[in-house]
Amino acid sequence: MRIFIFKSQANSALRAFAGEPGGQKLPAQFAPWHAIGVIRDDKAPPFNVKREVIEKAIAGPGYQLFKVKPKAV
Repeated sequence: MRIFIFKSQANSALRAFAGEPGGQKLPAQFAPWHAIGVIRDDKAPPFNVKREVIEKAIAGPGYQLFKVKPKAV
């Protein structure tokens, strides 16, 4: 399964993994969403999130949300 990565414009720390390139199932309250990457079948996901967890979430509600920590200055 290819996994698509999105960034929320409404919340700069919020990201999402989705199973479709358009992010149609992503929550509207955090829209607009912008595609920022794709994870191929043979690659490990970034951000220390396990592929099995992401795929299970995509099979259920259709997406997996997560927050990134702001970079220390």
